[in-house]
Amino acid sequence: MNPEAFYRHYSTCLGLGFLTNMPGTVASAAAFAVYLLYPVPLWMAGLLGVLGVFTTGRYAIGKHREDPSEVVIDEVIGTWIAVTGLSPGLGLPALFLFRVFDIIKPFPVNTAEKLPDGLGIMADDVVAGLYANVIVRAVEWLFLAGGMAAVYERIFQ
Repeated sequence: MNPEAFYRHYSTCLGLGFLTNMPGTVASAAAFAVYLLYPVPLWMAGLLGVLGVFTTGRYAIGKHREDPSEVVIDEVIGTWIAVTGLSPGLGLPALFLFRVFDIIKPFPVNTAEKLPDGLGIMADDVVAGLYANVIVRAVEWLFLAGGMAAVYERIFQ
């Protein structure tokens, strides 16, 4: 396999990015399905993400575009980061938040997107995934794990 074909196959998740006009959402849903069947360890997502920085950068340079819409490995990695360590019941809200942050690009997601080449392609989704994961964990702690009760006790005791 020639290098350009590898960059295309990896960056588009074997062509998944070409299947629809909503490639990021479809790739995120596919990544979530994988997570339900086999929770991807964070080290594996990180390793695949590092490879994604290289391949997406090469693919984008070859296409003469900054962030081709068919490149979806970044959404896959971002989704896996968003759901890492969460139960399947909390994974769905994390997926939803990840997609929202990936689309509206709040600070620093929008700043990460401006990094050069493959780093910028991948970094905004990594940051969006981190945002989603942290927010879901905070809500879980506050409302499901007794965090709000502990805060209430400290304030009013």
